[in-house]
Amino acid sequence: MKKLLSSLFCSALVLAAVPVLAATISIHQLVEHPSLDAAAKGFQDAVTEAGIEATFNVHNAQNNSATSQQIVNQILGENPDLVLAISTPSAQHVANKIKDIPILFTAVTDPVAAQLVASLEAPGGNVTGTSDMSPLAEQIDLVKEIQPDVKNIGVIYNSGEVNSVVQIDVIKAACEKSGLNLIEAVAANNAGVYQAAQSLVGKVDAIFLPTDNTVISSYESVLRVAGDHNIPVYPAEADSLAKGGTASLSLDYYQLGRQTGAMAVKILNDKVKPADLPVETQQDFKLIVNQGFVNKISQTIPQTVMDRAQEVLQ
Repeated sequence: MKKLLSSLFCSALVLAAVPVLAATISIHQLVEHPSLDAAAKGFQDAVTEAGIEATFNVHNAQNNSATSQQIVNQILGENPDLVLAISTPSAQHVANKIKDIPILFTAVTDPVAAQLVASLEAPGGNVTGTSDMSPLAEQIDLVKEIQPDVKNIGVIYNSGEVNSVVQIDVIKAACEKSGLNLIEAVAANNAGVYQAAQSLVGKVDAIFLPTDNTVISSYESVLRVAGDHNIPVYPAEADSLAKGGTASLSLDYYQLGRQTGAMAVKILNDKVKPADLPVETQQDFKLIVNQGFVNKISQTIPQTVMDRAQEVLQ
């Protein structure tokens, strides 16, 4: 009995001696909007649930490039164990200046085109993460299924965002394949989003919005114009659809953040180098319809779409 108690006591001491990993993680987020916020929350939840006592230093650049650069300097002063960059511009600013700290990105559409990694399979540096490339061709097919008579699709984006330019090229190809005319409206900043939406009135049968940080952070401006003129809107991500819009075939940004958090655990706990962690993507997409917005603009959704919808917002 004494041996058993002694053994249990020793085991308890060993367990008590096992240190709980503590880490400082600096987060650089370009701008507040539902998808990026969800990714940040998912990341933090995954890291915390893994048993890491993390101090999260969260910074938001409010879509201002100068502020974004200042934040990178702040992060260097924090001497973190790991940096999370949310969005393509954030990741570019962080990666350009920080070379000796592991960096994870999330909500980056094309990390190769953004020159963040050498390849998806072998990142090759101190940077890796998760891509939020949307199923753009399938989303255009969805627009055509919902609106069989659609001819002209409008798209609003910031040409200064690499992630958006990459998406526009894919969208153009998808529209050409489907015999649709794509009409582009460029917004250089948040203030220009409303004017860009107004420029499409009378020219388009629907508006499609890629995962553009500038446009999505001013999404309400697009909804105001669309609601006034009964124009269907199709955001590429579902978090915005909750505010309004017709439908979306979207990935789950909260889960994308959790996926990135799992990569952080590998780096912090298992000492895996970012160079050895391939860029990850999400393969499961969710079809969501916003019935409230559909009713507002007197639109009709085909039953074939409603039957496939995994969620219907009222």
